[in-house]
Amino acid sequence: MSRSGLWFLLVGGAAALTHMGVFAALEHALWPELANALGFAVAFGLSFAGHRRLSFQHAATSVRQSLGRFAVTALLGFGSNELVFVALLRGLQWPSLLALFIAMLAAAAQTYVLSRHWAFRR
Repeated sequence: MSRSGLWFLLVGGAAALTHMGVFAALEHALWPELANALGFAVAFGLSFAGHRRLSFQHAATSVRQSLGRFAVTALLGFGSNELVFVALLRGLQWPSLLALFIAMLAAAAQTYVLSRHWAFRR
């Protein structure tokens, strides 16, 4: 595994734990879909900063350009996440944390490819 890939996993893991922690704290007070969105929003800053400084530290893009591109990348990933989450939670009646975990895994690969080849393109 490349150094960039290892950092991507570590930063992504930290962001995922943040996302899941916010979700777990809010899921009983809000609709699960809204708790998922708020978890994503909180984790976004950590994810961008970590990926910019560690995963893709040699990016040839400006911070501003990377932030804009990463926002698009992250929102596309969140869209995939929310679709899978709702299908598993509402459609298949899975437990909420398991549904969220699987949804986050499904979105992670898409986010890595878009981050590596577009948002932080070398």
